[in-house]
Amino acid sequence: MMRFGSFADAWTLAEDIPGWLTPDQARLLWDEARRLQPGARVLEIGSYQGRSTVVLAAALADSGGQVVAVDPFVDDWKYGSPVTRSRFEEHLARAGVAAGVRLVADYSTAVRPTWTEPLDLLFVDGKHDVLTVLDDLKFAAHVRQGGRLLVHDCFSSVGVTLGVLPLLRPGSPLRFLTRTGSMAVFELGSPGVSDRLRLLAQLPWWARNIGIKVLLRLKLRGLARRAGHDSLYDPF
Repeated sequence: MMRFGSFADAWTLAEDIPGWLTPDQARLLWDEARRLQPGARVLEIGSYQGRSTVVLAAALADSGGQVVAVDPFVDDWKYGSPVTRSRFEEHLARAGVAAGVRLVADYSTAVRPTWTEPLDLLFVDGKHDVLTVLDDLKFAAHVRQGGRLLVHDCFSSVGVTLGVLPLLRPGSPLRFLTRTGSMAVFELGSPGVSDRLRLLAQLPWWARNIGIKVLLRLKLRGLARRAGHDSLYDPF
């Protein structure tokens, strides 16, 4: 498998792959994966055509780690097609990281009940309805002590945000650290008051993003630009 000396090397191979991962978020994935111990296992829920998968696998290449990519690759109007899996595999092969990725072509909710392998990092970017997100977060039970969990679209999706709000409750296994765009970083550990307040402080930004989505659906792009969103695409 190829070796990658820097994030720039990995991003050069990943940036042309279709997907919704920004350069800053890709850098976050890279940094989180690079801080792991040799032989680390990263679970990625939701791979699409492999943009994030390439970044994660490249980050682990020098240390012998592995990305387990979970995606059913179903025929979907927005996120999938009959050729999505083949494109995913082609992109990994082109980037030279296929040997560092194990594909599990199934729904995360079907994989989770029988999952037993320890994890060093969990990246959640699967189906965005609240029930699926709640179930995906249960993979945190397999993350090693001190490990982290990254959630994409955490503050730009109604379903994802509702799925993480239960982490505010007493006895939650995860505490909120920070975000890069809509990608949130959680760490294994019981949240304190400051952790809960940090998470609650993101809700106005989440409401702004939902409002922009509504404006884009109504084709009111001028109003979206006034709100600071100069793009045809949803905030992510």
